[in-house]
Amino acid sequence: MASFKGEYEHSVDNKGRVAFPAKLRKSLSPEAQDNFTLIRGLEPCLYLYPQNEWANVEEKLSSVNSFSRQGRILKRNFLRHAEDLMLDKQNRISLPSHLMEWSKISETAIFIGSGEKIEIWSPEKLEEADADLTMETYEDIFEQVMGDGDAPGF
Repeated sequence: MASFKGEYEHSVDNKGRVAFPAKLRKSLSPEAQDNFTLIRGLEPCLYLYPQNEWANVEEKLSSVNSFSRQGRILKRNFLRHAEDLMLDKQNRISLPSHLMEWSKISETAIFIGSGEKIEIWSPEKLEEADADLTMETYEDIFEQVMGDGDAPGF
């Protein structure tokens, strides 16, 4: 299982190609084989899943009830913009124009390791997302998500 972490900024060329960060590449498992699935994120960013991690997402989606309205809406809107990608010989990925437009990525892309996936942000949208995040808010979120504060190292 991959565990991506860190933040990396790279230029996007006029064809939508961007270098895949070397440190993130080192975290790829051999099963990924430099293949990815790129989708819209739940915030104005893109989620990049290595092939092996995307298989886990698809397995979870297969259990969603397609006969329920909510299940159909979820699958439709989660998968409709999914794109399969692979690294080229220069270790770049090509971002599809419709996903670049949606996420407002143009000249610069910021890659953020997020555990099993990688988030790709425009600098402006990331700054907006971070603008309202105070240390106090972050601490509250951390406590709610991680438990009673007894997490190792905290």
